Amino acid sequence: MDDVRYLHLLPGNEPPDLPAGAFRAIVVVSEPVTVEWRNLVSDWLVRSGCLYMMAWGHECTFWDDSVDYAMIAIHNPCEIPDDNFVMTTWHDDEPLEEVFWYSENCASHPTIDLARTIIINIASSDRSAELLRAYRIVRYEEGG
Repeated sequence: MDDVRYLHLLPGNEPPDLPAGAFRAIVVVSEPVTVEWRNLVSDWLVRSGCLYMMAWGHECTFWDDSVDYAMIAIHNPCEIPDDNFVMTTWHDDEPLEEVFWYSENCASHPTIDLARTIIINIASSDRSAELLRAYRIVRYEEGG
């Protein structure tokens, strides 16, 4: 079974170091953030090993673009190795449960096994119990 974790990020705060290794991220954007901070977090995601980022919530389409730009800034866009290519999606018109379903059933990388999922909640308050429970319900309903 894949490893699913929760990370609460306060808007404007420095993101923490993450354990090494590839992962998929569900970025739950509960509050507006500055462009500069979104770019900082996007760069952090790419440098930390995120290879599949799904954005949901406030201005999630901008998160999709920001992670794409961070990947291009880190790697020459014409020479991004397959193992470093970051897949991105945004889910602005879907319930969060559908994003969790997508993560479990569709969010795979073409060359790297993503056995770790991090739900990154960008908000002023922690929602770990609620979001992890919702993810587990989707996983259980799918038989995982």
